[in-house]
Parts: sequence; structure tokens; C-alpha cells
Amino acid sequence: NDTLNGISMLFMKLLTNKAQMFADVRTYWSEDAVKRVTGYQIDGHAKEAGGFIHLINSGACCLDACGEVKDENGNAVMKPWYDMTDKDIDACLKATEWCAADNGYFRGGGYSSRFLTRAEMPATMIRLNIVKGFGPVVQIAEGYTVNLPDEVSDAIWKRTDYTWPCTWFTPIVNGKGPFKSAYDLMNSWGANHGAISYGHIGADIITMCSML
Repeated sequence: NDTLNGISMLFMKLLTNKAQMFADVRTYWSEDAVKRVTGYQIDGHAKEAGGFIHLINSGACCLDACGEVKDENGNAVMKPWYDMTDKDIDACLKATEWCAADNGYFRGGGYSSRFLTRAEMPATMIRLNIVKGFGPVVQIAEGYTVNLPDEVSDAIWKRTDYTWPCTWFTPIVNGKGPFKSAYDLMNSWGANHGAISYGHIGADIITMCSML
């Protein structure tokens, strides 16, 4: 299973030269559920999709995903590794806490890289699945990270492990099939994992996979 995740990350690393996120596709939060639990009314891309998905991983994720690295216009980005400056690296480190690892997951101890993605960034989530009797299949979902107020993030983040890195993701929807809503996307996803890259690169992934 993790081999499939690793290959998914490798595909997008080769396409972008950028660090890749890995995360559990953990929980779907509807517009109504967020309102009930926090009193907050979601808007923008998340409202269009009827909610968002909690991407969270047990202890590690690339620090580039914190959203603190900016381009020349002040927009949050994830840069190719060779464009990362000392200032960019410092921004990622300052946005990250190092929490003691959950011994239930990591018997040898260690630390969890805890951060919250505080930015709206274009993102593409993929999953390589092996379908019995058919072969490898790549699922692709383009969307955006969701920037919630800290108090809203805290309230729903604490429903799972609060020491793990946290990103909210909502897909671009068209009202049909798996892309009817954020819930339908998660319900149709091949596993409870995903590899996530900065940018909308679905077409590039299709081209790459068609050549394999």
C-alpha cells in the first residue's frame, strides 16, 4: 500500500521538482457540520464543494506545505527545491512545532512535525490503485487547500490527533459522479491515503501515465 503511495509521490516529484505531501484522507467535513461544531460559515471553493477533506498524517509531512513560503506577489506557494531560499526554509521551520510522537504509532519514540496549512493554494491529489483483474489505475483530483480561521481549525483538528500536520483540502467539483461534491470524491477514493502536489497538474499526470 505504501509502495503505491510512494510511486504516486514520485510521479509528481518528477513532474514538478517540488516537495510532495503525503497524508491520510481522514475525514469529510460538510458545510453544516462545520457550522454546527464551530459556528463558522465556510465560503469560497469549500462552499462550492459542499465541504472539505481533512488531510492529516501520523507524524510527518513536507514542511513546504505549511503555506508560509511566498512568491514575488505575496501568494503562498510550494517552490521547486532549487528555488528554496534560506528565508523560505526559516519560514517553514518557524511554522512547525516538533511534538512527541504517539507511542501507539511509533514504538521507538521520536517527533511529529506539526503544522497547519494557513493558505489557499492550488493542489492536485492522486492515488495509484491496483484493481484486481484490470491493473494499475490513477485517480486524480484537482482542488485547493482551505485556509480556515485558527480557532475553527483547532476545534475540528482536535477531533483527531492534534500533534500531526494538518491540511484542509477541497476538490474542484462539477456536480457529476465522484466530483459531485467533496463527500462523493472521498467516498470514491481508492484508499484512505493520497499524495498531494502544489498546482493543478492533472493533465501532466495523465500524459506521464499514458507513456508508461
